[in-house]
Amino acid sequence: MEHITVFENGNKSIRLAANSGFCFGVKSAVDRAVKTAEDPQYADMKKYTWGPIIHNDDVVSDLSSMGVDVCDGMDDIDKDSVVIIRSHGVSHKVEDDIRAAAGAVIDATCPYVKKIHMLAHDAYVKGKQVVITGDAKHPEVQGINGWCDDTAVIIASPEEISDIKEDSELFVVAQTTLNTKMWTACVDAIRKKFPAAEIKNTICQATEKRQEACRLLASDSDMMVIIGSRSSSNTRKLYEISKESCESTFFVENPEFLPLKEIRKYNRIGVAAGASAPERIIKEVIAHMSEIITNESNEMFDLMEEIEKSLKMPQRGELVKGEVIQVGPREVYVNLGCKKDGIIPKAEIALEPDQDIESLFKVGDEVEAKVLKTDDGEGNILLSRKKVEISEHWDEIIKAYEEKQTIDVKVVREVKGGVIATYKEVSGFIPMSQLNDRYVEKADEFVGKTLTVKVTRVDQKRNKAVFSHKAYLTEEKNKKVAEIWAGLNVGDTIEGTVMRFTDYGAFVDIGGIDGLLHISEISWGKLKHPQEALEIGQKIRVKILSMNEEKGKISLGLKQNTPEPWSVINEKYTVGQVVTGKVVQIKEYGAFVELEPGLDGLVHISEIAAKRVTNIADELSVGQTVSAKILEIDEAKRRISLSIKETLAAQTEEAPAEEAAADAE
Repeated sequence: MEHITVFENGNKSIRLAANSGFCFGVKSAVDRAVKTAEDPQYADMKKYTWGPIIHNDDVVSDLSSMGVDVCDGMDDIDKDSVVIIRSHGVSHKVEDDIRAAAGAVIDATCPYVKKIHMLAHDAYVKGKQVVITGDAKHPEVQGINGWCDDTAVIIASPEEISDIKEDSELFVVAQTTLNTKMWTACVDAIRKKFPAAEIKNTICQATEKRQEACRLLASDSDMMVIIGSRSSSNTRKLYEISKESCESTFFVENPEFLPLKEIRKYNRIGVAAGASAPERIIKEVIAHMSEIITNESNEMFDLMEEIEKSLKMPQRGELVKGEVIQVGPREVYVNLGCKKDGIIPKAEIALEPDQDIESLFKVGDEVEAKVLKTDDGEGNILLSRKKVEISEHWDEIIKAYEEKQTIDVKVVREVKGGVIATYKEVSGFIPMSQLNDRYVEKADEFVGKTLTVKVTRVDQKRNKAVFSHKAYLTEEKNKKVAEIWAGLNVGDTIEGTVMRFTDYGAFVDIGGIDGLLHISEISWGKLKHPQEALEIGQKIRVKILSMNEEKGKISLGLKQNTPEPWSVINEKYTVGQVVTGKVVQIKEYGAFVELEPGLDGLVHISEIAAKRVTNIADELSVGQTVSAKILEIDEAKRRISLSIKETLAAQTEEAPAEEAAADAE
């Protein structure tokens, strides 16, 4: 198995194990979380991952900064939430609960984990005793167990098979990240005691390759650095595997954890990274080690570029883009920006009867293709153009999924957990829970029927889809609810009751329907939280700004009940007028005074006091109430210039006059 030398200086080298970094399932989950954060349709919704998306604090923190937070329970979830099911997957019950409570659900479960769910569920239904080899505390294992109603026996070592009943008919699966040696040991013990046991090796192929690459590299290294989170199961197993062959093995989560003194001692340093380690962290760790070895930072950019290339090998089934570098009568060569070129054979190119490859492709063209094999036997990545050109029927299904349209499907047969339905030439699955909006006891009553459905999930790899008749029925019912909206119109001002707060606004009950009063629509001034202006249970008059019956959303406004301050500026304020306001902000050049919500004036530093002011904070403080004279009103630029010192001067002049009047009396 090939290792990649990413740094070399004299007799010192740093080598990166093959298959390091994000696996397919992890990358897909993270990508879907990022896409959800950026998707405009979820802009006004709270976004959560069910548990950490992966076991990596840096990734979780990055997603949090994008507005995607972690939740581990149902308390935070409502119809204004979108929930992303993480790569580890969840139990059948948890998934159903999330879908019932949330406004939208994104299932980012790793496909390999999803397969184990189905295997375990099918075995359980058949009355077999499911055995899971893995960590009972790991969320992946807990999720698998949930698909057999938490009846599985979970073992972490061969010794624990003693807990299994002697007369059990076993069905054995493995946690995808299980140490292959431990799996082999458990399987051997099970076969001795239960010769008839059905055993499925469900360790992810990427995991097996990653572990083997780590084992080989560790056996040929003086020092090993394992990159990943300590909470990551697959990373901990890499550490254990490496430690068996290389005593000087170190576990690091990021460059801060590197054993700096140890690095200089060794010549051949190996690096392996868990499936939850981002490319960015891997590059930073290796680059930091190279600096320690050489004390030369000028090699950094070349080094990071080399690492990046080594980590970006496309995977089977992945869509890739590249530049055509050579065109022949029987194939096209494509530069994919990694260490291997891609090749598209003539058989994988859709050609018209009188068309040849040379007329279709030119050197320098950008081409998109699908990866068939990562190695065609001659060191190239085998690509297909035909696979990119999706069939018309599949296009229609994808369109229905993306645009939330309905299609008609025919139920052809009953299967475990639901039915198979076809849309023209494409097969799809309808779960029992999605056959109707009521409980369905027997699915066979639907065989032969044509149902109107929503497309809830697509699998381009297998050309299959998941349909829901329930979603269609629910939508039809919601249309009837729309009649309640008949008496509401954009522009209406109605009475409502403040029901609850969020950081971004308040939800107001306007006669049985909740509308969102965004924080920006509460006051003409700036608010940090809606509680500054409102109370729970408070009756308020709000204006309907927008309505979306399809999504059940109403946007409300409160500030519209009062004129925008600048629209009536001349009616309330004049140059020379003395006004009272609150200091809301202090800058080096002056202080901003709020005259009323949404209307601030600037007191320049030269207008604060009769004396020279060098530090405004010595004279004024935020929250302080001050009197000031209006020096200028610029409607075009929406600026008001104020002077405090002129009010102070006026007070000084008035004082002697008042004293003189008092003496005369």
